Amino acid sequence: MAYYRAVGSVPPKRHTQHRDETGFLYREELMGEEGFSSDSSLLYHRGVPSAIVDSQVWDLSDQTRTPNHPLKPRHLKLHGLFPALGEGGACPVEGRRLVLGNNDVRITYVVTGTDPSPLYRNAIGDECVYVQEGSGTVETVYGVLAYRTGDYVIVPRATDHRWVPAEHSRLYAFEANSHISPPKRYLSRYGQLLEHAPYCERDLHGPVEPHVVSTGSTTDPTDVEVLVKHRVPGLPGGIGGSRLTYATHPFDVVGWDGCLYPFTFNVEDYMPITGKVHQPPPVHQVWQGHNFVVCNFVPRKVDYHPLAIPVPYYHSNVDSDEVMFYVGGDYEARKGSGINIGSISLHPGGHAHGPQPSAIEASLGAESFDELAVMIDTFMPLELGEGGIAAEDPAYAWTWAGRQIDGGPDATGDGDGGPAVFSNS
Repeated sequence: MAYYRAVGSVPPKRHTQHRDETGFLYREELMGEEGFSSDSSLLYHRGVPSAIVDSQVWDLSDQTRTPNHPLKPRHLKLHGLFPALGEGGACPVEGRRLVLGNNDVRITYVVTGTDPSPLYRNAIGDECVYVQEGSGTVETVYGVLAYRTGDYVIVPRATDHRWVPAEHSRLYAFEANSHISPPKRYLSRYGQLLEHAPYCERDLHGPVEPHVVSTGSTTDPTDVEVLVKHRVPGLPGGIGGSRLTYATHPFDVVGWDGCLYPFTFNVEDYMPITGKVHQPPPVHQVWQGHNFVVCNFVPRKVDYHPLAIPVPYYHSNVDSDEVMFYVGGDYEARKGSGINIGSISLHPGGHAHGPQPSAIEASLGAESFDELAVMIDTFMPLELGEGGIAAEDPAYAWTWAGRQIDGGPDATGDGDGGPAVFSNS
């Protein structure tokens, strides 16, 4: 999205000399996408952004993936993966657990403590982190972003940053192999958000001033380590990690300008699109990446046809896997399934899904829904990460039938899921 910003000190013309009051020449860096052919920003460093003095292996958390085979819908209880808020917490970067993933995107979850993360750079793709709960800041080479509950934090590929939680935070992250942007149908041919879009540029909050750690003096931080996630063919998921040590601190940028930078967007600023009858998920879309889309279902008025059925109709995912993360409110369509706040449902391609049977009649006459959920649809099958396997409720697949199922298969398909009874109410 071509939305220009300028922060700090930049020269009148790009690619020309830019010096401080002592005559020191800043080093210009182009941060650009698609090989000089898409959005970019120019950053002005005191140090040399390529000056590394060491490189070591960073051993990532478990990146292995297990196919969803035999095929079934899944219910994953994410709140069971970490201690309750206030009981410690994990690193916002190194503590992420892989829940679901494919070769286009990885879905992770972490409950943080209050210690800052290491400096981190994802050189594989953009990251979209939804803040389910908590507050703090994200320090970046572009400046500082404040985050709060309900924020999407969008961090472009290869942006040096670190998370600094002010309190325990629940972070739900989409790590893409591509760039993440608003849906194309919301944008003019020049990149402006159009009138029918459910949000606009005023709702996007980027850095407002530089965040300079290095001053160019003899007391500068030196030998600063940055954790880098990058592509390594042959490793699980084609992903590897390296610990790069820099001669000076990466946060030495005195100014930048352009159309590529991190920003936040809060879900409260999303204006839902409603209709006379039930609207399909694309009207709830907020972001897109290569082979996936992100939607959010927010509190809203619902269908106003006198015979409308407010909950979704049953639908087959012909081309996609659908993942819903239940964040807040009371999600009408899933009543009777065991799903609650902190749950994920995975409804894979090849499986027709929809509301629990009793939820259909119960929804008739409803004028509004108080629900908050974040959805990602992927156009290649998703596999389960170690976090997804650990969080699974193995009985979920049978809830539409409302039967007792003995020996239902678990997440690995080895048949030890055990009995379950559901009333669908």
